[in-house]
Amino acid sequence: QVQLVESGGGLVQPGGSLRLSCAASGFTVSIYAMNWYRQAPGKERELVAGISSAGGSASYADSVKGRFTISRDNAKNLVYLQMNSLKPEDTAIYYCNAARNIEFWGQGTQVTVSS
Repeated sequence: QVQLVESGGGLVQPGGSLRLSCAASGFTVSIYAMNWYRQAPGKERELVAGISSAGGSASYADSVKGRFTISRDNAKNLVYLQMNSLKPEDTAIYYCNAARNIEFWGQGTQVTVSS
């Protein structure tokens, strides 16, 4: 059974940090590119960051460049999103995504940035 389970979301003040984790199982994680998406209320889901299957290449949305870092541990089937210098506009549900010829999605974790 394919599962992507996100964790690490919560409420944080502007300027703070959070680290999201995605635990993947039920498929060969190491051959999939892994991505983090987010969806804010009333907005479309957007790609935040992506990392290649071996972890050698990463890309980011312009809005998070220099603040967010995506990484993965293929030995543990884990993907991370380190989020620093958080802003209120980063408030959204964050989703883990595995992509190759097919895609898998997690259920999401809420991140709220507010004072």
